[in-house]
Amino acid sequence: MKVLLTTLNSKYIHSSLSIRYIKSYCEDIIPNIEIEEYTINQNTEYVTGEIYRKEPDAVAFSCYIWNIEKTLEIAERLKIVNPNLKIILGGPEVSFNGKEILKKNTFIDFIVYGEGEVTFRQLLYKLSNKDNNFKDVKGLVYRKENEIIRTEPRPLIKNLDSIPSPFRGDLKDFKNKIVYFESSRGCPFNCQFCLSSTIPGLRFFSLDRVKKDLKCLIDAGVKQVKFVDRTFNAKKEYALEIMKFIMEQNVKNINFHFEVTAHILDEEILEFLKDVPEGLFQFEIGVQSTNSKTLKAIDRNTNFERLSYVVKTVKSYKNIHQHLDLIAGLPYENYKSFKKSFNDVYKLEPDKLQLGFLKLLKGSGLRQNKEKYGFKFLDKPPYEVLENDYINYSEMLTLKIIEDLVEKYPNSRSFKNCLEYIIKKYFETPFDFYEKFAKYWTNKGFHRISHSKTRLYKILKMFYIDYVKNDIDIFNEILKFDFIYNNKSNIPPFIETYKDIPKNKKHVFLQNRENLLKYIPEFKELPAKKIINKVHFEKFPINIIDFINSGYNLKKLQREDKVVLFVYDENKKVFDKCRAYDITKEFIKQE
Repeated sequence: MKVLLTTLNSKYIHSSLSIRYIKSYCEDIIPNIEIEEYTINQNTEYVTGEIYRKEPDAVAFSCYIWNIEKTLEIAERLKIVNPNLKIILGGPEVSFNGKEILKKNTFIDFIVYGEGEVTFRQLLYKLSNKDNNFKDVKGLVYRKENEIIRTEPRPLIKNLDSIPSPFRGDLKDFKNKIVYFESSRGCPFNCQFCLSSTIPGLRFFSLDRVKKDLKCLIDAGVKQVKFVDRTFNAKKEYALEIMKFIMEQNVKNINFHFEVTAHILDEEILEFLKDVPEGLFQFEIGVQSTNSKTLKAIDRNTNFERLSYVVKTVKSYKNIHQHLDLIAGLPYENYKSFKKSFNDVYKLEPDKLQLGFLKLLKGSGLRQNKEKYGFKFLDKPPYEVLENDYINYSEMLTLKIIEDLVEKYPNSRSFKNCLEYIIKKYFETPFDFYEKFAKYWTNKGFHRISHSKTRLYKILKMFYIDYVKNDIDIFNEILKFDFIYNNKSNIPPFIETYKDIPKNKKHVFLQNRENLLKYIPEFKELPAKKIINKVHFEKFPINIIDFINSGYNLKKLQREDKVVLFVYDENKKVFDKCRAYDITKEFIKQE
């Protein structure tokens, strides 16, 4: 029997963990079992043809909200051209209404619901032995003549180590990809928007197993290991041991992403995190809302004061990229309340603020209570809430534009000083700025087209000129500073420049050993002609660096010629990829 395990990933760089677990759990009884991954961006006919050419006897799809519709279309095509092909679906998108899916889609033969390894193994065993009696296979939905049968749920696997590792052998397919990884299943919390709340208990792989698997991935040179544990730090000593192990490997050019609950990170872990190499770890922290009534409704306990302390402490280390999440559309969170939640989180200065929109996932508590909160949504993937009793569709559309602007501007980390200056000087809160900018953005029709990074600088300057109008010359200098700091490219014409610096003066500066030792000791052995491509010299008509460091205090602004040296650090992974120095004195000495 020839079996194909497949899925449609959202991007090529992603990889599927679920089908690899299935393969590792079943390949001893079905040696001819193969994995093939596609993406939702590939043509449906192309994917159908690729699967058909492999001539499988059974094909199993891992189904999620982002791929279910395209998966069903591919499955139907395959069944038309090969009626004898057994088509199996599994995954969270088909685990809660399997009978309905089989009733509507006659081309599907089986659905594996819940935790799938054991169920899938038993199903393949029966298919390979032409045994059509499936009633004793728990966790299965299937057809028997004109009847659709759902067997009783399968108990969860108690010993996760009994699942053979999917990370042994040749891992060349993982090279430079994001690899999903789990050290535990389940979650200690009961958030009503999340499917983890439907799985009781919390189970862990052994530390020995986790370490062996991580070592295999590190040796394979993957790009990122993304832990899918819903709360990685649920068991402190266990999480600490894993992080210590990763650090001991002296990993280069690999990032490890963890979803953590910040308010339970204690001082011991915070002290440990201080010494983590820059870029090695990345934290995703779910805040969702700071409205206490909302948090109670979704059964989420968060100590925001403690969370804030942890986020600020980790931020001070400048070594771990932090993503903070908010969700729009939750119960009791109206537009005004969301504004407060946004401002509360924005003021923590996360490296990335992820503004999501509530999706009523199948099986989630909020979906079951959709009438209670007046949720209005299209019952098709991704089941996103359009409005509810607390926030209307027009307000949600505004938040959609704000989400796009947050992704383009602060999340890109390329407009730091521009944004800080505008918000601090001309808006009461960050949300007020993004709300006004969102209105400007839509009025100009900017939401209808894509924009280059350079174009985003231009639009921000346009907004400043049209809306703020004050001190345009000062804003130009801040914009110029941000552009040079974040882009090793020519300054665009819409940013006004001030007095060119002759090339020979730049070389004279770089030929001075004292200058090199003071500002760029890493280049002290290089000739000036090689250093020149790694730095940038720019003249400003104001004391730009002091002005920024003063918190944009206009009283401390001095209008005087300044020469700034920008040094680009190509080895920096996350933070401070550029350094800026006021070298005016050295240039005056030259003259």
